Formats: sequence, C-alpha cells, structure tokens
Amino acid sequence: MRVGVIGLLHESNTFIAQPTTIEHFEQDTLLFGETVRERFAETPHELGGFFEGLAGESIEAVPLMAARAVPYGPITADAFQALLEQMLTAIREAGPLDGLLVAPHGATVCESFPDADGHWLQMVRDHLGDDIPIVGTLDAHANLSPQMVSATDALIAYRTNPHLDQKDRGVEAAQLLARILRKEVRPTQAAAFPPMAINIERQLTTESHLTRLYFAADEMLGHAGVLSNSLLLGFPYADVAEMGSSVLVVTDGDEALATSKARQLADELWSHRSDFVGEFISMDSAAKQALNRTGPVCLLDMGDNVGGGAPGDSTHLLHVLREMDVERVLLCLCDPRSVQRARSHANRVVELRIGGCTDDLHGPPFYDRFRVLGEFDGRFSDLQTRHGGFTEYDQGPSVVVQTLDERFTVLLTTRRIPPFSLEQLTSCNLTASEYQLVVAKGVNAPVAAYESVCPHLIRVNTPGCTCADMTQFRWQYRRRPLFPLEDCEWTNP
Repeated sequence: MRVGVIGLLHESNTFIAQPTTIEHFEQDTLLFGETVRERFAETPHELGGFFEGLAGESIEAVPLMAARAVPYGPITADAFQALLEQMLTAIREAGPLDGLLVAPHGATVCESFPDADGHWLQMVRDHLGDDIPIVGTLDAHANLSPQMVSATDALIAYRTNPHLDQKDRGVEAAQLLARILRKEVRPTQAAAFPPMAINIERQLTTESHLTRLYFAADEMLGHAGVLSNSLLLGFPYADVAEMGSSVLVVTDGDEALATSKARQLADELWSHRSDFVGEFISMDSAAKQALNRTGPVCLLDMGDNVGGGAPGDSTHLLHVLREMDVERVLLCLCDPRSVQRARSHANRVVELRIGGCTDDLHGPPFYDRFRVLGEFDGRFSDLQTRHGGFTEYDQGPSVVVQTLDERFTVLLTTRRIPPFSLEQLTSCNLTASEYQLVVAKGVNAPVAAYESVCPHLIRVNTPGCTCADMTQFRWQYRRRPLFPLEDCEWTNP
C-alpha cells in the first residue's frame, strides 16, 4: 500500500497588515518529494510521526509536499493559489495512492479563503474522491470548521501546549489510517462548537483548568467504539467565522456515538467557561513582581508573541524596565537595520535605536549607547522536543549588544524566530541564568524551554498585534455571540 504525506502549516494573524507571501514559505519550508522525508523523517514533527507510523505498519510513505512559514499575516491569494497548484501537481505525479496523511494547521487564513485549511482539504478530497481515506493532524490552536471535518475521515489534534506531542499524534494518525486500509475500522467524526473562545493566556495545558478537561477526554477514549477525540483551544488572532474553541470525536462507524460524545465534551468545556477568561498582569505589576522573586524571572511578552505572528520588535517592556530599578535584563529583538549598523561597529561602542521598527503598535525605538559583544550567523539546532516540532533554526545574521551601564543585554536578529529553544541564546554565548530578568516574546510556547532555567514565569499583558486582551481588537467576521466577548447562553443541540 502507498500513502501520500502532505503538510501545509501556517498560523495566520488577521490583525497584521502585512501578508504572508510565497517568499515566506521559500525562506522557511517549501519542499517536495523525497526532500520532505530527508527534512522531517527524524524530527519530532507530526510529519516525522507520519513516516515513523507508516514504517511501523509496513506501508510505503510517499512524501508529496511540506510547506510552512513563520506565523504572520494572512496568505496572499497568489501565494495560496501557487501552493494549491503545487500540491495538486505533487498528487498527480505520485501515481496511485491508497490513502493520504495530511497536516493542516487549522488556523490558516488566505486573502481569498478565510477557512483556508477547509478549502485545501476539500480540494484534495474532490480530487481523490470519497474512496481514498484521508486522516490528518491539527494544531491545538486550530479554529475548526465543518468543512475540515467533512473533507476528512479523521482529524487528531495535539494534546499539549507547548506542543510536545506532535510526533505522537502523527504516529497515531498513521496507525489509524493503517487500520482503515486493513478494513478494521470505519471512522466517522462529529464536532461541536460551543460559542466560546479560550483566552490565549489560559491555554497552558499543564494548568489545572485544562488538565481536568484532558482527563475527561482521556477517560472517554476508554469507551468502546471511540477511536479518538480532540479539544481545539482555538487561535484568537484570526477574525474569521470559525474563530473559537471546539471539540471533535472520532468513532468506529457510529455516527450517533460520535455526536453524543462530542456533545458531552462540549458540555464539559462550556460548563467551565469562566475558567478560560484571561487573567492579565500589567507591565508595571509584572516588573514589580519579578523584582521580588529569585531570578532569573522570565517575562512573557504576550503582545509581541512571535509564535502568533507578531514582529518580535516590541519595546514596551524595555521602556518600562528602564524606568525601574532593574539590572541584568536579557531580551531578543528582531531588527535587521540595527544588526547591520552594529556589525559595522564590531568590538566598539555604537549608538542604536533598537526595536519599534515595524509600526507604532509595538512601542517607540529604544535609544542608547551599546557595546557590541559579538557577531553570529544565527543558525542553531535543538535536538530536544520543542514546541513546533522543528530542530533546525535560522534567525539570520545576529549581534549581541549591551548598554554601557550593563543593565540591558540584547540579542538583535535579522529574522523573526519564536523563542522555542534556549539554543537561540546559548548559540550566541548567552546564558539565561546569569540575568535577573529574561524577556521571551511568547505566551505558552516558550515555557517548555525556559522553565528549566527560570524559577518563575510571568505572562505580561503588553500591547501589540497579539495582545492577550481580546477586547482590544476590532472584530468584523467572528461569530456572535461569543463568550467572554459577549454574555450568552448555549444549549447543546
């Protein structure tokens, strides 16, 4: 048997004016054929799980396409069309396939198709027909749509945030597809969509308000006939009709069971909805708390969450910390112009206006005199399982600078890289434990790496295009009413 493997992953922030282009994919990941296997087979990514799972079932994996870009604005219509044409070409040229494993993100938005994942999954279904089983994975932040469900035989979401189980879910999907091909099971799936959105600040899956839900989901897996279930936390930075939280249950040929179990999980989610309202700490309060704790303390800059599409150059926290009695602060900023200027002053003192170079939303530039401590090529690896499932990173030419009073040490990078790995620092001769405060531009994704060196992590309610306070955004297309943005009642249909 031959099973195709496709991945198209992008988390699209509709509150960012700049779009994602085909160049963003080419710069990150745009691979076809055997290069997909070469890149992903040994990684903790779900595509790595697909390859491992199929090999364990003695099924030939046929790598077709892998496309991924760092989260940013919606994908341009031209770029998305190009990706779809390349995908169909890869499928046509692959020859006969018995099944397909797919890895959509679940929160991809295109200028021409708000439900981009639903669109491309339906396109593939229409091309292959109904007799070829399609099984896939979803990011835990997916904004699930009915079209994603109807276009596939089964979808399985990550169960962790930070995402540390991507490979496991990929293996699970491959094993389920193998059972379908052997005619051992005949999956049917049902989804439920309570009118609610889990705040990004409340999406750490190791915290009690979520562990109780995953415990209930795990218990359900022991019920006869239940093949899989998923909690979709949702991606709140996409102003689309699908934005919000949902649940999905896959059963063995029992549509009524799938529907009733989805309702059961949705009821559990809705009944605890007040637990998922954001708890916000201001910049001043966060800084004061950090000063009273044993360091290093990690301040999570939620408004400049690179993993949610933000530019990674916000200076809001930097300005607040300069006004307080804080010493030994370490942070990373994406600022190509400052990198270029600092590199021309290697081992010398240079005046820089760092950060705040994308727009007015992320603070004014931070001006000071800096000593250039080192230059680096920006490439690093992390072989441990990290959020995102990647092991190789490239943040472009980078420099480390330090204010002359030695209060602030800044890693300036050319490319935006989410803070998923401590190797981002250590590869540039920076050790987090030597600082009082470390600023990481994320919400929950950095926790897997930074909790090993920072006894305390504080999520800070900073302004920006990924501000955790959803009331700060101007919504046009999301469903209404939606708790907690509106008070509403819901009766599970």
